Amino acid sequence: MMEYSFFAKLAAEFLGTAILVILGNGSVANVELKGTKGNGSDWLVIAVGYGCGVMVPALMFGTVSGAQINPAFTIGLAVSGMFSWSQVIPFIIAQMLGAIIGQLVVYWAYLPHYDQTTDPESILGTFGTIDASDSLWNGFVNEFVGSFILFFGATAFTHAPYFKENMSSVFIALGFLVGTLVASLGGATGPALNPARDLGPRLVHAILPIKHKGSSQWNYAPIPVIAPILAGICAVALYKGIFL
Repeated sequence: MMEYSFFAKLAAEFLGTAILVILGNGSVANVELKGTKGNGSDWLVIAVGYGCGVMVPALMFGTVSGAQINPAFTIGLAVSGMFSWSQVIPFIIAQMLGAIIGQLVVYWAYLPHYDQTTDPESILGTFGTIDASDSLWNGFVNEFVGSFILFFGATAFTHAPYFKENMSSVFIALGFLVGTLVASLGGATGPALNPARDLGPRLVHAILPIKHKGSSQWNYAPIPVIAPILAGICAVALYKGIFL
């Protein structure tokens, strides 16, 4: 397998996370914003968008950087000694910048529809996650459980004998897993499953002069950052402790 430069790995993480946000939050915008072709369509559109949002960059960049495209997974791997700590901060910076740029692309692509939309939560939902129950604890549980399954699955896929010889199958399986998680657990919070995917776009929401945008809900913002990170640490460590 070809060894890529560290710059190429950072570029892969940046572009991969940007594509994740464009395809994922782009699907949310298509459903939630007024006047779009997909306005009012169902949650499965969003599940497919996010599933492909992970699968496509994984297929593109999985053999370059591992297509972690998620700070929680990066940290979880590092804590278990499966990724170099010296690369953690640069990877997270690349992922955060990718999420921000990806969200700006979504905003520019749907700008006329943002102008037409008057519901602040519909607008915020195209940027960051929202806890439907107004319960921080429920949001934490939802994000932790979903993220744990994602990272445990990702670690299992990349170490299972079958998948080791069929890397493209790993990336396809990850896409199906994310799409399923959004379909099954998405009703409660979104969910984010990824600190960069939530925090980067939420920062963009706070900064942009969007009509009727309302609050960026910073009181909830720590949940989709902290819960996936804790889940990533626990999931990778558990898999390593049992199976490696």
